[in-house]
Amino acid sequence: MKYSPIVLFVYNRISHTRQTVEALKQNHLAGLSDLIIYSDGHKTNDKESFKVFEVRKYLKKITGFRSIKIIERKKNLGLAESIINGVTSTLNKYDKIIVLEDDLVTSQYFLNFMNDALNSYVDDDDVCCIHGYSYPIKNINSDFFIKGADCWGWATWKKAWNFFEKDSKKLLEELKRKNLHKDRYNLKCGYTKMLKDQIDGKNNSWAIRWYFSAYLNDLYCLYPKKSFVNNIGFDGSGTNCDQTNKYQNSINEDYNFNKEVYIFNKIDIVENEKVKLKIINFLKPESFFLRLINFLKKIIN
Repeated sequence: MKYSPIVLFVYNRISHTRQTVEALKQNHLAGLSDLIIYSDGHKTNDKESFKVFEVRKYLKKITGFRSIKIIERKKNLGLAESIINGVTSTLNKYDKIIVLEDDLVTSQYFLNFMNDALNSYVDDDDVCCIHGYSYPIKNINSDFFIKGADCWGWATWKKAWNFFEKDSKKLLEELKRKNLHKDRYNLKCGYTKMLKDQIDGKNNSWAIRWYFSAYLNDLYCLYPKKSFVNNIGFDGSGTNCDQTNKYQNSINEDYNFNKEVYIFNKIDIVENEKVKLKIINFLKPESFFLRLINFLKKIIN
């Protein structure tokens, strides 16, 4: 079996990058996988230049993969353009891809799940994305599908990425034309607002464009019942990420240390409405009263 190449996007966070790479090296399929790293160029000041240099120095010492290729950008593209450009360029050479950013720590079975799913659904044109992260929601007993695509440790095929629409205005116009801009799930989860904010320059999210590109074409994303990814970027250091512990997962307990045997089972491509409702409840903004309680807890602690 030929395993999918892994594409890692990094910038100037040496601690996050090291944690991401070291966890990825512990994956069972790491030694059989090709690793391609896109290192974005620094911005104008010397401090940023040193941080990028520090990351690149570390990258050159990485071992543990079938092959390693490092692409060092001369200019700063920013996260969105770096990912769009890098994914497109890589998929011009490969038919499938696994994508990580520099703040995603993976379980040792992450690559197993991604490759198994990529191979299992390669001929199912209704599936566009495999996602390694799953929300810390209780009582999810099986993998599940949700319409759209996602971005925290994901995989896709060249044929699916061809649906990606970079122009947010076109996406919003199509949503309105199909009368989907008021979809309850998208409104409750804030996705429609995020798209509008991208148009207004309030964020530069490539991921919201990927999500709606898939959603408008009735394509689905597969999620695991237990997360294979933990996002460590919610410490104020990342792009489009506020400080919060809401999304943290204990991946070391998922399929690790023989607590549960990893087995991949292909499921029917049907949107899981029960899980959608759980996600809505999980993502909805906290009430003022709850925010006040959490604030007071931080002060006390």
